[in-house]
Amino acid sequence: MGYKRRHWALAVAPLALALLATAGCDSGTPTSDAGSKPKSTPPSTASSKTPVARVCAASPAGPEKAPAGAVTVDPKKVGDLAAKTKSSPAHTTFWLRPGKHRLESDRYAQVIPKKGDRYLGAPGAVLDGHRKNQYAFGGTASGVTISHLTVQGFVAPPDEGVVNHDSADGWVIEHSTIQNNSGAGLMAGARQQVRDNCLRDNGQYGMNAYKSSGRVTGLVVEGNEIVGNNTGDWERKRKGCGCTGGIKFWAVDGADVRGNWVHDNRGTGLWADTNNNDFRIEKNVLESNDGAALIYETSYNAVIRNNVIRRNNWVEGRKAAEGGDTFPFATVYLSESGGEPRIKARTDKIDIYGNLLEDNWSGITLWENADRFCNSPANTSSGDCTLLVKKTKRCAEPAIGKAPLYADCRWKTQRVDIHDNRFVLDKSVVKCTVKCDRMAVLANYGTYPDWSPYQGEKVAEAITHKQDNRWHDNVYRGPWKFVVQDQSKVIDFTQWKSQSFRQDKGSTIDPRAGG
Repeated sequence: MGYKRRHWALAVAPLALALLATAGCDSGTPTSDAGSKPKSTPPSTASSKTPVARVCAASPAGPEKAPAGAVTVDPKKVGDLAAKTKSSPAHTTFWLRPGKHRLESDRYAQVIPKKGDRYLGAPGAVLDGHRKNQYAFGGTASGVTISHLTVQGFVAPPDEGVVNHDSADGWVIEHSTIQNNSGAGLMAGARQQVRDNCLRDNGQYGMNAYKSSGRVTGLVVEGNEIVGNNTGDWERKRKGCGCTGGIKFWAVDGADVRGNWVHDNRGTGLWADTNNNDFRIEKNVLESNDGAALIYETSYNAVIRNNVIRRNNWVEGRKAAEGGDTFPFATVYLSESGGEPRIKARTDKIDIYGNLLEDNWSGITLWENADRFCNSPANTSSGDCTLLVKKTKRCAEPAIGKAPLYADCRWKTQRVDIHDNRFVLDKSVVKCTVKCDRMAVLANYGTYPDWSPYQGEKVAEAITHKQDNRWHDNVYRGPWKFVVQDQSKVIDFTQWKSQSFRQDKGSTIDPRAGG
């Protein structure tokens, strides 16, 4: 699952709390800076007053009494929850009394639900791993529900999770707080619903949507607060690993990610990495994450709409720019990802519209690494190939130099439609002096390996001019610049709209800073 964001790696900077002090769990909903209105505002653009899912501060309490027929679990008896689960039939409801519940001291001790089991926490019910147990809930039973329960203090290994450790299918996790665990707070199986939870201060991920075999399908992530995750700063420990995020998605086919508040995570907020498809990311508030708000990488077909995206990437973007890196670090970053009509989804493109992007470190970057393709040593998603080629070894010379493999062996940033968004940048708010004002579509010069058919400027020319990537009907406020084809070509709005690039037809710009 290792990954480097480009063909070079970059360490993640420590959490810069001073820069992020304007946001947090107890802050009011910020509004745009005052300023004159632009000539036109896309009617579908998300409002800066979009409701925020403040779950961590006000999570609803569970039932004060045991529901009829429920098995009562006593916090004074160590291991009571696991023992009663084992001795009860499938489809049992368990009610956890108020207090701190513990498992046996063995690090592998965990609750193994049966099909259809339900776990309900009374007000103040906590399942605590006491930094000894690795997993809270595991096994392969389907249709399990966990509700109104706090799960904390577990020490899952890297890339593993505490709740639904084995990525069983059909689980519902709702109205719960999963916090202060190592690894991922929870894993995801097919048809999983994650609703109205607080996923807070976990060591690596709030959630790691990954199955060791097969694909995660039909995932719903709705109304959650996802904050402060990656406390272990794993990108620093494993430089360039791509192994963190508020949520990380791997090979998910069909996901609805809506109405979440994703903020103040160390690194990326939402990160879809490697052969994801058919995402709808909508009506979220993504703010004050150290890195990008959203990365969509080596993946396909998505709708990204009506989100409020503000004050992201101040730490990683600043560190890179002030260190002399000329790459256009962005708050929405599409890396080798695009629309593909041959892969079934609810859309056949990546459609980005109706979003408010306000005072982030740069805007949207469309990127393609010319050296990253199936069977290339530069493909850091080791062993993976595109969804269009089943056998990776087919992507080799001489066949890769001809149709259809020439096109199908490469993840392509194509068919990206960016329209009816509002991009606002006030450099005095971002406290930026260099390279925080970029929109970009580019690739590197292909060099590696020596048998690659994509050497030279072929990919850079394709992503810029030939792969149907379009900006149009957007509103810009602030001194925006545009990077095209490669990192050295930085142009202004007039050049961006010229015959050479033909971008942002119907869009307006007011270079004055403000809302």
